[in-house]
Amino acid sequence: MKQDKDTKIKLLASARQEFIEKGYMNASLRNICKNAGVTTGALYFFFKDKADLFEQLVKGTVETIYSVMSGHFSDENEQAEMGALNHLDDIDSSNDYEDTMKIVHLMYEHRDDVLMLLTKSQGSPYEGIVDRFVDTVEIHYRNMADHMEKVNPDNHIDDRVIHWLSHQQIDMFVYMITHIDNEQQALLFMQQSIAYRAAGWIGLFSN
Repeated sequence: MKQDKDTKIKLLASARQEFIEKGYMNASLRNICKNAGVTTGALYFFFKDKADLFEQLVKGTVETIYSVMSGHFSDENEQAEMGALNHLDDIDSSNDYEDTMKIVHLMYEHRDDVLMLLTKSQGSPYEGIVDRFVDTVEIHYRNMADHMEKVNPDNHIDDRVIHWLSHQQIDMFVYMITHIDNEQQALLFMQQSIAYRAAGWIGLFSN
């Protein structure tokens, strides 16, 4: 029913504002309902609890970003299996740029929710979301380094370096969305960052 849909939209809008202003831990369901102009009973008709309410605000964005990232990693794994990483001069970073731009656009399209996720999620099931993304990147980077080491056996990359690089990768996005307000400026920042990181990755195996 349209009335139910409108009520849910009002609750989500009110919840977003409450989470942004007070953070997940201090957000009040009573205030959310009051500002949405509905009863607490109406809230529990749509959402199980505060965690469920927060999740419905951020889950779609998280899953979409993760999907783009996972698809990119899958393509790189396929290239590695085919030997595309065997020669440093043949490594093409164009896909890095294209997929990164998709993620940048998604993050700015839903910037309020991304900022809420990064800065206001303490106490929620999403509190450790940055570490989860780092873990995913780390597994992939370890795999890529192992592939490149097959043809560059004298250049083993220590697990601690892989872990640091993985953090750096995710921190690059966190810095961007928390410090750059304009998407076009963010795209330039990412273009330069990708060029720097690509050169550094190749440099690890060119000694």
